[in-house]
Amino acid sequence: EANAATYTFNQHAIKHRFCTRCGIHPYGEGVDAKGNAMAAINIRCLEGIALETIAETQFDGRAL
Repeated sequence: EANAATYTFNQHAIKHRFCTRCGIHPYGEGVDAKGNAMAAINIRCLEGIALETIAETQFDGRAL
């Protein structure tokens, strides 16, 4: 935590946390539409996770 920096853009609603040394984005923090705290975690930063075993959900945000 002490070595992470924060980046926000657009509406500054999500705090994107990143390593100032290597630039990896391990997680982001924010608040959902109902006011609940939420976080998005980059599972590539977790030890012991086999990425090929994680199911993917495709999302076409461009079509919104």
